[in-house]
Amino acid sequence: MRQIILDTETTGLEWRKGNRVVEIGAVELLERRPSGNNFHRYLKPDCDFEPGAQEVTGLTLEFLADKPLFGEVVDEFLAYIDGAELIIHNAAFDLGFLDNELALLGDHYGRIVERATVVDTLMMARERYPGQRNSLDALCKRLGVDNSHRQLHGALLDAQILADVYIALTSGQEEIGFASADAGQQTDAASGMIAFDPALLLPRPRVAVTASESQAHEARLAQLRKKAGRALWDPPVEEIAVAG
Repeated sequence: MRQIILDTETTGLEWRKGNRVVEIGAVELLERRPSGNNFHRYLKPDCDFEPGAQEVTGLTLEFLADKPLFGEVVDEFLAYIDGAELIIHNAAFDLGFLDNELALLGDHYGRIVERATVVDTLMMARERYPGQRNSLDALCKRLGVDNSHRQLHGALLDAQILADVYIALTSGQEEIGFASADAGQQTDAASGMIAFDPALLLPRPRVAVTASESQAHEARLAQLRKKAGRALWDPPVEEIAVAG
């Protein structure tokens, strides 16, 4: 079986706001072993980075200025993934961006799921570890995968780490036997893997929060912090000091 562990880096969090892909990293597995046939490209975007995005990736517009546009590598990329099983952590994010890049080049390119099957390791992790943090870093710690060299987010590095996480996550899964998936997930009974449902990429309605509700929420958080101290999702003290 040919599997490709895939990751992207982008100029921001939402492609609908005009953000673009700036890096694609992919690691090929043949029979669950790295083949060495990797795919790695930096891409020149036609937009600026959103605040904070450069700090996450370490990439700059100056570095990307002489890199190819997505349209210059699209045929090579699609040929690389064609017919493979793509393994992605939080697949909706990466597929949303990649499908947008394809759409910007014309309808004839279609969508990624028309060229390859997709397995979402975030869905797999949530099924196996419900109620726990299932970020890539959290899974590395839980499964004993060394990610100490991951100082910044990089597509190829993250794909290499995810390959180790995927192997650890699926080792002995025949004995584990995942429970039947919730709506929006499909479980292959033979392999125990959870396939990504393309319907998850469709826009979903958003619930607007009123100003009074937001103020009440912040007031409640302030009370909790006063009683219990800094929350887990708050930035570290040193980050607060720098921001101030």
